[in-house]
Amino acid sequence: MLPEDKNCIRRLIVNRFDFSTSRNNMVRLLKKMGIKDELVLKAMGKVKRHLFVPKSGRFWFGSDPYGDYPLPIGFGQTVSQPFIVAYMLEKLKLTAGEKVLEIGAGSGYLAAVLDEMGVEVYTVEIIEELAVTAGKRLGESVHIRTGDGYNGWPEQAPFDAVVVSCAPDSIPDALTKQLTVNGRMILPVGTTHQRLVRVVKTNGKIELHNDLAVRFVPMISSMHNGSVMLTR
Repeated sequence: MLPEDKNCIRRLIVNRFDFSTSRNNMVRLLKKMGIKDELVLKAMGKVKRHLFVPKSGRFWFGSDPYGDYPLPIGFGQTVSQPFIVAYMLEKLKLTAGEKVLEIGAGSGYLAAVLDEMGVEVYTVEIIEELAVTAGKRLGESVHIRTGDGYNGWPEQAPFDAVVVSCAPDSIPDALTKQLTVNGRMILPVGTTHQRLVRVVKTNGKIELHNDLAVRFVPMISSMHNGSVMLTR
């Protein structure tokens, strides 16, 4: 093999694992796809998504962890594609300092993006193993517990916003009740055919707005009330 060929291979290997370049490319793609919220874009440009994807799943589909598609994280769950994460957060119109509840922590990626955005993050995950692993990846400022997402986190309510990363059959009443008087929520709803729904409270009155057709993993219920374990 010629020296120049070896150098070319070395450059390819370095670029393959140059995740900062991958993140920048991801953000550029999000902008092309219509994402405009600078708070969301800056946060997603900083959070290291590859740290929230198990090594066995990093190169699914023959590409890197910053590709615009979901990736498996174990237990039949996935980390959502970057565009969907950005789209949902943009629709919430978050500002730093707000109190936000996430349902379905998964690997912790979306919670990490929220944390980078400067909001106060509470996240619930029903699968204990995922909650423990996500808790280790996330900063101390993120509050995480194992519990049934259908119940939300009533002890910490109300929340300025709720983002749900898994699909219930219908909008959980408990989550709507845990919104502030002018709170908002975005979640996928449905089984075979799912759609993002934006829930907006205006002076305590509920408005529903249908949005994109999507495909999420179903929300799992423990079939009982209360949380299982407080992780942090």
